[in-house]
Amino acid sequence: MKSGFVTLVGRPNAGKSTLINQLLGTKISIVSDKPQTTRLRVMGVLHRPASQIVFVDTPGIHKPVTRLGERLNETAQSALTEVDIACLVIDATAAIGRGDRFVAKHLPPESVVILTKCDRASPDTVVQQLAEAARFEAEAYFPVSGRTGEGVPALVDHLESRLAEGPAFFPADQITDLPEPWFVAELVREQLLSKFHDELPYSIATRVTEWDLPRIRCEIHVERESQKGMVIGRNGDVLKQVGIAVRSQLANKGEGIHLELRVKVDKDWQRKPESLDRLLDFQEPD
Repeated sequence: MKSGFVTLVGRPNAGKSTLINQLLGTKISIVSDKPQTTRLRVMGVLHRPASQIVFVDTPGIHKPVTRLGERLNETAQSALTEVDIACLVIDATAAIGRGDRFVAKHLPPESVVILTKCDRASPDTVVQQLAEAARFEAEAYFPVSGRTGEGVPALVDHLESRLAEGPAFFPADQITDLPEPWFVAELVREQLLSKFHDELPYSIATRVTEWDLPRIRCEIHVERESQKGMVIGRNGDVLKQVGIAVRSQLANKGEGIHLELRVKVDKDWQRKPESLDRLLDFQEPD
């Protein structure tokens, strides 16, 4: 049997989370059109007849302006250590820029370049992007679509061929290391990201504080009092819509689940180390 760890890194909104969900054939990472959606290092386990490939999804590497941004970069860069294969994910619909080049400088030897969102780019653009990416001198290059799955089988086959013989790191019925309460909190944040624009999405954090099935309580943290009313919505409409959407993604469509959503103001939490520890480090809910 072959086994190993494959890390996906890239600048924000490159399509890493959509790709990893496609690689696994199931959703383990939330997705949105907002940069810096991913805040965690999430492992997804692909079980194949002759191998076990552990994919590592990471936050987008960027120039930080808050302590949160610094921590996201630290999480992504630390994921490049002690892995078997590092993959640089590049957006086919955006010009290769300083952000991509910065990430490429931190890659170990014999890395792989993955050009994503190729279903949204013309063939000529894909060829141009691959030619530009050739400057990174990667071991291999793969144009793929995380949305449609085009090119993904060839990518997986190549990654499997690169792995050495080894043991299974996860049992056959486990597809992620993300605890279920944390995943529910991420689903809540994903729905909120889809409803707001500008700076509000970056001011939202979520965590499950009570897990006593069928009862789940999830806190939604914002930075200012004015944001609290926006998240709640008129007569609680926003929270009601979020709750319905989240339950629909749970097992059995969330039948019988009581999901309580509470909004709290945690002023400037993005800049406070103690708040980041509480909101980004998993703690078992009550």
